[in-house]
Amino acid sequence: MSGRILVSACLLGQPVRYDGGAKTLQNELLDQWQAEGRVVPLCPEVSAGFPTPRAPAEIAPGTSGADVWRGAGQIREDTGRDVTETFRRGAQIAVAHARKAGCRFALLIDGSPSCGSTFIYSGMFDGQKRVGQGVVAAALREDGVQVFAPSDIEALAQALTGETRNA
Repeated sequence: MSGRILVSACLLGQPVRYDGGAKTLQNELLDQWQAEGRVVPLCPEVSAGFPTPRAPAEIAPGTSGADVWRGAGQIREDTGRDVTETFRRGAQIAVAHARKAGCRFALLIDGSPSCGSTFIYSGMFDGQKRVGQGVVAAALREDGVQVFAPSDIEALAQALTGETRNA
């Protein structure tokens, strides 16, 4: 099936976030895509071995998810523990999962050091946001997957429509 979408599992109501919760996205388009069998759920952090719940983690100030993906940035928990390699493993798993399932699109929760596609947190654990992307979003984009945040779900629908016409 064309138009498969890798979706952050927390958006589908799975309690996999660092705080043990979900960020369930109530949206008719997402419901429709699930009914059509297009949705491929994944939590890259849990897939990489992180427990739920787990300590909050942020990408270090001055670096991005792309830097982390290339081995030039760090992700640290609020305790100071370096968890970069586990996040990189999650990104590798996400890319492999997307390839295997034929996902050319991804709908990822924003703000996450893994899945953030338009913003991430400052890296100072102060609640401040900054423009940027998480390591999974960066890795998927580098692999040719179009990545969307929940706030851009209409743009994802347009991209899917364009792919269907071209199939």
